[in-house]
Order: sequence, then C-alpha cells, then structure tokens
Amino acid sequence: MSINYAAIAFWAFAALIAVAGASYFLTVFNGLIQLRNDVRKAWADIDVVLKQRYDELPNVIAAVKGYMAHEKTLLEDLARARSQYLQAADIEGKIGAESGVSGQIKTLFAAVENYPDLKANQNFLQLQGRISGLEIELADRRELYNASVNAFNVRIDSLPDLVVARLLRLKPMAMFEATSAEQEKPDVDGLLAAR
Repeated sequence: MSINYAAIAFWAFAALIAVAGASYFLTVFNGLIQLRNDVRKAWADIDVVLKQRYDELPNVIAAVKGYMAHEKTLLEDLARARSQYLQAADIEGKIGAESGVSGQIKTLFAAVENYPDLKANQNFLQLQGRISGLEIELADRRELYNASVNAFNVRIDSLPDLVVARLLRLKPMAMFEATSAEQEKPDVDGLLAAR
C-alpha cells in the first residue's frame, strides 16, 4: 500500500486554510462586536448624564417660574422638549429630542440675563451651576460616543471587515451632531419682544 503524499498535503493545506479562515472570521467578528458594544456603552454613559440633567430640569423650571412670568412659553417649551426625550424609544430618537432640550436650556439661561433678581437667587445659581456642569460632562461624553461610532462605522465599511459586517448585517450608527438650531445663538431679545 502506497501513501499518497500529494493527497495528504492537499488536505492538510485545505485544513490549514479552513482553520485560518475561521480564525480570521472569529477575530473580525469579536472586534466588530467589541466596537458595537463600545458604542452602546458610550451611549449609556450619555444617557446617565442626560437622566441627571432631566431630573434637574423640573427644579430649574420651578425656580424660575415666579420670576419669569412673561416667559411661560419658554418654560412650556422646555418641559415639552424634556418630555419628548423621555418618550423617545431609540438612540436616534433620543439624539433628536436631546438637541431640542439643549437649545431650550441655552435659551432659558440667556433669558435669565434679563432678570437680575433671579440671577441673584442662590437656589437658581446652584441649579444653573449643576446644569452647566452636566452640560460640560455631556460634551465630553458626546465626543467619546462619536469617536466610538466613527471607529465602528469605519471598520464595517473597510475591506476586508466589510465582508464579515455584511454577513452580520451590521449597519452604520448615527453620530451625535449639533442641529442648526443649536449652533445659533438664542435670540433672547426676539423672545422677550414677542411676549
């Protein structure tokens, strides 16, 4: 009986290719899942700070209500924006709703400039400081979220990882972007003139 070394070499080579292919697939798969989970964690970190901010907003509204009787619409808009965020079901919905809340907070704090008694109120100053601190923390966490999303999106759109990403049906994730309304300075004078 003769040993067919060519057949053995062929099957050994085929097995080596299969093991290498499986190893590559598992490495890419695990890397993509790690990146996806990094994005989810970064969003969860944002969500924690947003929850803290939204828990503070009723206190801010209560603190300014007595002083800003002419700003009823502004306070209602802020409360409505907060409610829209809390009702959002997914990350994209929460990102959109959060943009509205950020804009309303900026407008509210800009409007406070026209109320010297409110600006001197210690309770309001503490709440404003707390919200401002949370805004700074949110900015840092948004950066981390966007970096995580970017790393994930680049990876699933780059060869050869693109092949595995398509097999797993991974889709690009949305970045946290400032809306055009957020990029504009609030028109406090216009708001006050309209009331």
